[in-house]
Amino acid sequence: MHIDGGCHCGNITYEADIDPEAVSICHCADCQALTGTAYRVNVRVRKQDLQLKGGAPKVYVKTAESGNKRAHAFCPECGTPLYSTSVESDPQVYGLRIGTARQRAQLPPKKQGWCRSAMPWAMNIEALPKTATQLQR
Repeated sequence: MHIDGGCHCGNITYEADIDPEAVSICHCADCQALTGTAYRVNVRVRKQDLQLKGGAPKVYVKTAESGNKRAHAFCPECGTPLYSTSVESDPQVYGLRIGTARQRAQLPPKKQGWCRSAMPWAMNIEALPKTATQLQR
């Protein structure tokens, strides 16, 4: 599936060809902290299937619980997380952040990982009251 998207401010945009069956949720504590929410939704994309345009992302390298290092790229202007990848000099696979894709509504997750770290309340929010726009105070 061909998708396009970018950061919140428009400084960095992209086009990518992805497999919608590869969309997944990560519940790890690092993804919770890096997103400021309960989990992150990603899709794997091969290097040759991702074209970044516009500005250059800023990269933050984190060390996971396993000791593995991961490079996380985000817009230096607005802070939008864009992708993560290995720290090698020529990474071949990226974890693209679904929230940045214009087609995100058409990309439901197919699996979940790191469920031992999942917030129990995040697993079923269907019963919560809903509003169509900003929450009323």
